[in-house]
Amino acid sequence: MNTRSIKQIIPAKLIDMGGHLLDQPLPANEIRQIDPFLLIHHWNHPLKGGQKQADVGVGPHPHRGFSPVTFVFKGTAHHRDSLGNDAIVGPGGTQWMHAGKGITHSERPGKNLVEHGGDNEFIQFWVNTPAKHKMEPPYYHPLSDEDTPKVSKGQATIAVVAGEFDGIKGPMKTYSPQTLLRGKSPAGAAFTLDLPQSFSALIYLLNGSLVIDGNKATDKDMVWFNNDGKSIHIEVTEASRFIVLSGEPINEPVASYGPIVMNTQSEIMDALRDIQSNEMGVLIEEFE
Repeated sequence: MNTRSIKQIIPAKLIDMGGHLLDQPLPANEIRQIDPFLLIHHWNHPLKGGQKQADVGVGPHPHRGFSPVTFVFKGTAHHRDSLGNDAIVGPGGTQWMHAGKGITHSERPGKNLVEHGGDNEFIQFWVNTPAKHKMEPPYYHPLSDEDTPKVSKGQATIAVVAGEFDGIKGPMKTYSPQTLLRGKSPAGAAFTLDLPQSFSALIYLLNGSLVIDGNKATDKDMVWFNNDGKSIHIEVTEASRFIVLSGEPINEPVASYGPIVMNTQSEIMDALRDIQSNEMGVLIEEFE
């Protein structure tokens, strides 16, 4: 069997983002990116209820040059943007936003969740965009759990968000070859994931326990693989939820500043000027 070996298992670190504590497996220490993936944030904090939507989540802010993608696991995510999109995605759903040449958006828990309280868990990861597509028009694509194709691997269920897996094609558009999956499995399952050998590949484990290539990964571990095979054999020793991010490396220089990801520092300066002149759009939120 053409099996991939593990390069490194990286535990997520607890970080403070503007007063919000969340788990970050990427970037980590000296690892700036796993090309084309730039960042992974895991948020899992219940809302107490009795709040106003305007007071929680992240208010209007701009992006350029990459795709911030959100996998919702518990609760709801409410997206608004300067293109006029206004959508709520629930558990099992995905929010895909290609920032392109610039877009301003907000990300907040749904109004009902904010008012009544409840579990709120999601992962947001950033996917770099090749230079030739960075200044294309932005777009937003919400995807529900019901509209996400699924593959059964024994007892495990694999949702195919983008790319092709086991002959099933995910609905999300990517600007470089990628296969993006989200999985869940009871304990005792064993299955194999086949991914192109040229793709960078990682598995992030939200919870549970997996044995991969003889190595154990547990809650909030990121397993980073070498490009020495295509098959990843997984044994599930505790009921688990996980994501699989894999993609062809872009192999381009990365210049980043906050919500901007470009190729050169001069492009960063251009982006900052465009933000100041509202070239990335304006979002004025309205709340009931």
